[in-house]
Amino acid sequence: MAEITCGKAVFRFSVGPWNLHPGADPFGPPVRHEFDFDAKIAIFKKIGFDAIQFHDDDVCPAELSPAATSRAVKEMKKLLKDNGLEAEFVAPRLWEHPNTIDGGWTSNNAKERAYALERSKRAIDIANEIGTRRIVLWPAREGTYIRESKDPFESYKRYLDYLNALLTYDRGVVLLGEMKPNEPTDAAYLPTPGHFLAMGARTKDPKRVGVLIESAHSLLLGVDPSDDMAFSMACGKLWGVHLNDQDGLKYDQDKSFGAVNIRRAFNQVWVLARGGFGRKGEYVGLDVKAMRTQRQDASMRHLENSLRFFKDLCEAVKRVNLKTVQGFRDARDYEALEAYIVRLLMGK
Repeated sequence: MAEITCGKAVFRFSVGPWNLHPGADPFGPPVRHEFDFDAKIAIFKKIGFDAIQFHDDDVCPAELSPAATSRAVKEMKKLLKDNGLEAEFVAPRLWEHPNTIDGGWTSNNAKERAYALERSKRAIDIANEIGTRRIVLWPAREGTYIRESKDPFESYKRYLDYLNALLTYDRGVVLLGEMKPNEPTDAAYLPTPGHFLAMGARTKDPKRVGVLIESAHSLLLGVDPSDDMAFSMACGKLWGVHLNDQDGLKYDQDKSFGAVNIRRAFNQVWVLARGGFGRKGEYVGLDVKAMRTQRQDASMRHLENSLRFFKDLCEAVKRVNLKTVQGFRDARDYEALEAYIVRLLMGK
């Protein structure tokens, strides 16, 4: 898919290899075969993506030596180049390792905190070699199941120390916090973008600390994703998005973007368009999962549908008459404004 110009924005799209998956969930095993990585890349390119999101161990196993890691990164970079793709970011996948059962950088165990830091530094090395400055931090287990299990003051200090260590390790890297209020922990430290930006303001280099907003994470918090996006853009800190959808305050469902609430999806696209998202190289990322019942040969439809819905919503954004909208606002006629938006989304 060629880049899309919409309002002030220029949209290019990214996806992670985990978004083509075999369908395992906490209550059942895989129901489809795993595509090998080369096949995933070919599928992503055919659908129209411009960049790939990576965890560090998507690029190569975490246990490789520095020399073997460098060789593997070079091979991955060549694969991307051969397919006309870029790396959007690298994220250290800390939440699946035995050393991070109690969190990475907020663990009570000093050796476990050291592991989290060293693995994160390695992720930065991978990012530099593969060609991106962006490091995404999803603090999956940086919280508690019971609040008494960690000293909150010490935990926030460890959080700040960790961010400063990464900023000091590489003075070109930028950190994107992908905040989520719960799951897998019962309650996360810094559950919102605002919390993370406040902590970022206390770091050694606040200019290099921003956020990535995921639609479902905002919805799990009970707020509208477009508001989180607008707030972050107003602060000059929205450096990435993960679009998907969510049916209520459940687990993180990662439904196709716009599949649950098309008006809510419209407002996200409208905010991104008005805010000029993408003009500085940011990508519109998807983080969506196929339904478990989907057949192998059609298990990429959720990606195709999400891009199609996004493109259709761009067309809806272009049809918005801003003078009409402002007239309703000035008259405080919000019923008429609501009817205008709903009918516009119905193609009327």
